[in-house]
Amino acid sequence: MLRVSTGIGLAVFGFLAAEASLLTALREELERNAAALRKQVQPAYFVAYQVTDLQTVTVEAQAGKLRRSLHQRSRWLDVDVRVGSYELDNTRPLQEAFRLGERTYPVQLPLGEDGGAIRHLVWQATMNAYDRAAEEYAKVVAGRSVRVQESDSVPDFSREQPRRDRRLRPHLQVDTAVWARRLRELSALFADHPWIYSHRVSLQANSVQKFLLNTEGTELAWSEQAIFLSISAQTRADDGMELPLYRTYFAFQFEELPSLERIQKDIVRMIELLRRLREAAVLETYSGPAILSGEAAGVFFHEILGHRVEGHRQKDPGSAQMLRDLLGKQILPSFLDVVFDPTQRYRDGIPLAGSYPYDDEGVPGQRVLVVERGILRGFILNRTPVPGFSQSNGHGRRQSGLSSVARQSNLLVLARETVSPGQLRLLLREECRRQGKEFGLLFDVVEGGFTFTARTIPNAFNVMPLVVYKVYADERPDELVRGIDLIGTPLMTFAHIVAAGSDVGIFNGICGAESGSVPVSSSSPSLLVSRIEVQKKAKSDERPPILPPPSVQPAL
Repeated sequence: MLRVSTGIGLAVFGFLAAEASLLTALREELERNAAALRKQVQPAYFVAYQVTDLQTVTVEAQAGKLRRSLHQRSRWLDVDVRVGSYELDNTRPLQEAFRLGERTYPVQLPLGEDGGAIRHLVWQATMNAYDRAAEEYAKVVAGRSVRVQESDSVPDFSREQPRRDRRLRPHLQVDTAVWARRLRELSALFADHPWIYSHRVSLQANSVQKFLLNTEGTELAWSEQAIFLSISAQTRADDGMELPLYRTYFAFQFEELPSLERIQKDIVRMIELLRRLREAAVLETYSGPAILSGEAAGVFFHEILGHRVEGHRQKDPGSAQMLRDLLGKQILPSFLDVVFDPTQRYRDGIPLAGSYPYDDEGVPGQRVLVVERGILRGFILNRTPVPGFSQSNGHGRRQSGLSSVARQSNLLVLARETVSPGQLRLLLREECRRQGKEFGLLFDVVEGGFTFTARTIPNAFNVMPLVVYKVYADERPDELVRGIDLIGTPLMTFAHIVAAGSDVGIFNGICGAESGSVPVSSSSPSLLVSRIEVQKKAKSDERPPILPPPSVQPAL
């Protein structure tokens, strides 16, 4: 006979009871408050409640010692009230005050099963949300009467099928004592290198339970889990340039993280690479051919394409809307497809951080083919319709306290034609000789990047590389260089992609934008670009420390 231990049984029972209590309180308040708001002079046609129950466990070590170990849990309520109708409501963007991503601050709910306390806070938050929505709607209506006719005649909110689903899991169990020991052991590897001025090894395990109910009949409860094991170290060159390196491992479950032995080897390689970077030459301004590793290419596409296919930007009067008029036209080489897919949890066996079953508007995450054979086919969308697209495709995402907008999930660049990594290097050298360049560049490791999409500033991007090599046309050994950022404008850079490698690199991280910070991934084969531009990286005037660090004491 299969038996469950009493302790585990009680824990599961308590979890299920808390879930049922919270859903009951939300459901009762939704029905009661929505009925009252429909009777107002400016009636609310839609009300939604989302509760985010977040547990975060953080363990951090430095120089073989534990810096901190935190276990935090909180529960937050977001209320969405819409006044008007699906066609025109309070969220309609105004030219002089576009409000997407406006912070309203979530309401903190108690963690227990006190239904009365929860219902009171939900009621109070609903009244505040309605007052804001009614005021905004009045401004929208007044604004339409004194402004030129809008060029877009799309509704403000999409009509979606109501969904009911429960797929909750208890929060992650983290053995902080075990992880404290492991991280101390890993961080001790940096301690004998006094020229590494700062370093950190940290584990962050995020476990989220989400509850979403709305007046359309949707009632959902689901879980999302994310584990980030991060290593960072920083040194400084003699000219004052700061030289950081980062390595992050992402997983859904602890069993998916690499072994301690593999991480130790990665740290040893990181230390050696930092030593070489201190001695590397600074690269001057350069324009010419380059290879972007799969990781670098993934970040490159996240910045220059991903943010420009986010649907709400096609409706934002302040956005440049660079790609809106290019639907059905060639923007990339015909051998490339670009897909966003929150339903794909792994690529080549590696977990993808931008995975989720439902977005933050209750729409199932969906695979979206944005670019097919180089032709722009669509956008990633939330419940804000844009010209030509009336429905969400499950990409409405947010951090608590912010309005959902269209955000990236798992970006996958797929190549229909590839060459081996070795062949890609040969093509780079051929391109160097064709252009009369002594060398090309290999962008191997990147830190991240940023981009601008507004009309009032140049639409450019900046990818911040950490490890870059000169690849000489005459086949001399590669040379490590430092001190540059990869810059450019999107359409011009797209036009210079000429080949893709058969390898794939994956970048898992956190993306920050109008609706806050959300986990994402970007993956791509390595790419050969016939022309890129770089600029000098910002440099500190501070010299390396003149005092030697204190000697490292042996662990007791």
